[in-house]
Amino acid sequence: MKKAERAELVQQRLAELYPDPPIPLDHVDPYTLLIAVLLSAQCTDKRVNQVTPELFRLASDPQTMAELPVETIREIIKPCGLSPQKSKAISELSAILVKQHDGQVPQTFEELEALPGVGHKTASVVMAQAFGIPAFPVDTHIHRLAQRWGLTSGKNVKQTEQDLKKLFPESSWNPLHLRIIYYGREHCTARGCDGTVCEICRACYPKRRSATKTRKA
Repeated sequence: MKKAERAELVQQRLAELYPDPPIPLDHVDPYTLLIAVLLSAQCTDKRVNQVTPELFRLASDPQTMAELPVETIREIIKPCGLSPQKSKAISELSAILVKQHDGQVPQTFEELEALPGVGHKTASVVMAQAFGIPAFPVDTHIHRLAQRWGLTSGKNVKQTEQDLKKLFPESSWNPLHLRIIYYGREHCTARGCDGTVCEICRACYPKRRSATKTRKA
């Protein structure tokens, strides 16, 4: 099976399994999504969703967040890990949004990635999920599955993103990245599948008998 055929198979099956994939991080607007995505670094979405209600009860907009003591933010977000760095970034980016962007989350990659604590993946999630702008955020699930399905060489997440963008039409990027994430969590997990177990792995490589090695991001 050629790479393009595997991509078509993947896209079709995931659309059947997840016709309308929900955004996994709870939020009410682009700002609360930005904060939630920042908190999700090296943390599960489930844990973030447990932490953000208390944080957003105190401050759900940049102005209010910038006025909160960093220690207050840090204490609330401790369960998410990396709380010293994340609390500082949340405070600083909130102040920048107020001073430089009229309290609004910018809608360009350049402006988003200039904010403290915001890398390309975080910016991509916000662009896709808050503003509907085509992007293909690559997390550990997507990086792992794209390799198992033979859609990328998997040298790094940047290469994986480039390869997937070439394989799939731009109009499919936003729902597709969510579908892959859900499938990676539910069916093709890091330990539950080695490239030979789940339905899509078997369909892409029916003759594969040995486990595949995933290059880490």
